Amino acid sequence: MKAFLGMGLLGSNFVRAMIGKGQQVQVWNRTPARAKALEAYGAQAFEDVTDAVAGAGTIHLTLKDDESVNQVLAAAELSLMPGATIIDHTTTSAKGAIERTAYWKSLGFTYLHAPVFMGPPNALASTGTMLVSGDQEVITRVTAELSAMTGKLMNFGPEEGKAAGIKLIGNLFLLSLTAGLSDSLALAKAQGISAADVSDLFDSWNPGAGVPARLKRITEADFANPSWELNMARKDAGLMIAVATDANIRLMTTPAIAAEMDQWIAKGHGADDWSVIATDSL
Repeated sequence: MKAFLGMGLLGSNFVRAMIGKGQQVQVWNRTPARAKALEAYGAQAFEDVTDAVAGAGTIHLTLKDDESVNQVLAAAELSLMPGATIIDHTTTSAKGAIERTAYWKSLGFTYLHAPVFMGPPNALASTGTMLVSGDQEVITRVTAELSAMTGKLMNFGPEEGKAAGIKLIGNLFLLSLTAGLSDSLALAKAQGISAADVSDLFDSWNPGAGVPARLKRITEADFANPSWELNMARKDAGLMIAVATDANIRLMTTPAIAAEMDQWIAKGHGADDWSVIATDSL
């Protein structure tokens, strides 16, 4: 028997996938109606979290943050089966994951943080990416179960909390990507270019394919043989800002990038590859 706590879009679809594989799942959500809705698929819903975890050897969680995970687990503690395994898919801080791992181990339970890069459709289809790190014996024991939930299980080694840190790094990139797309669409609007044309551009030209090479250049500090000189990149950023300003359209991130470029040009790096602006992150 398994329990699943947190019936948001991700948790609900995880549960539906588990049931589709013939598993029995007890579910709980802070808003009971969301858990009750899963009974139509074969889950057993409970209004009290203590009832939901009773008799479950494995408890999965998809909640909001460190605080909500701590609160829900504290409420469930008295009904946890001795030696139960808690697998937390919530995006949390690394510090919180480390503290929870140690705390629940001291009480005789296993806690493993396993955050995901998965949307609700991925959870239902058992595709996407799940991250783990920490006690390798624990990870080996749950690998088959976790692999069945996702297309790819990435093990980042024995360091507690590392999976949480990697998850935040990935999410930061997604935030930056969305901000970049926002500026691209804003610049298109400023020039009377349709969003459909922007979509056609990225359907044919995938700048994301260059991420590994760009990251390699940055981490190896390979700036002396530029593929795009900082001076030229700054010139282009100036054109972008001018076009948007003339159209009274705000760019979200480009002005901040241009300001950073100016600092590096002032330090004498204008002829270097423009990725030199990432040096301070190393």
